[in-house]
Amino acid sequence: MTGIHRTSSAPSKNGLPPQELLDDLCRSPRVLFNTCDVLKPYVGHLEDIFKDFHSYKVRVPVTGAIILDETYERCLLVKGWKGTSWSFPRGKKNKDEEDHTCAIREVLEETGFDVSKFLKKDDHIEMVFGQQRVRLYIVAGVKDDTAFAPLTKKEISEIAWHRLDELLPDSNDVISRGITGLKLYMVSPFLSSLRAWLSVHQSPVARKHGAPLKGMCVWKAKTNSSGSSLTITESQSSKAVVDSQSSDNTGPGRSFRNFRLDTASILQAMETSFSA
Repeated sequence: MTGIHRTSSAPSKNGLPPQELLDDLCRSPRVLFNTCDVLKPYVGHLEDIFKDFHSYKVRVPVTGAIILDETYERCLLVKGWKGTSWSFPRGKKNKDEEDHTCAIREVLEETGFDVSKFLKKDDHIEMVFGQQRVRLYIVAGVKDDTAFAPLTKKEISEIAWHRLDELLPDSNDVISRGITGLKLYMVSPFLSSLRAWLSVHQSPVARKHGAPLKGMCVWKAKTNSSGSSLTITESQSSKAVVDSQSSDNTGPGRSFRNFRLDTASILQAMETSFSA
């Protein structure tokens, strides 16, 4: 998560992409190395530099948090901006940064929620994937009506509470899915240890009798008709209202009025292809 985060782009004018994207399309690492006097001596080593950088990225320790609600029946997961898989909020450590400090910072960036008052340094699960150490602190007792919204731009597309019993246990599959079909390959390896922790930690809130608590979306990114990114808070109860309002568009010329050029998808595809 550490690195450069762009500010939100201004809406396109006259059908043209934002100036920010046009500027990016005019640049590439090789052009930069060829035009910068300080970097010119390293042009011939560009491929090795990128290999070393990639190797560094996969070794940087990652920390985050497993956020549980008051009943300990649900956990909070986030979905990346372009990906389709879910994960616990987390991110890479900065140089000389303490594990718990990184976890607090990363969770705040991805969810807008400060876990510093809930986090206990001894309550954590740690695993190693390849050369990368991942430590997740167990943050329990967060109210399910807490407001969540990422502070970063174009990094998180959705935040939701998910029932633990709908998530798969540790699996050897490359991609693990819950019984609801969600991709959870970065979640399932931690579930066995989490269940062990839950077996010795009782929820301070008595579980309600009757129907179990359901998973629910608490924040979701949307794209407006002009193609610029617009983020809103969407709950299950508000979704029907949004859908009913948007569908009330009848009368002559409806097809013409409803036509929208999906600029966001086009720009995203361009960014992906040029960054490859």
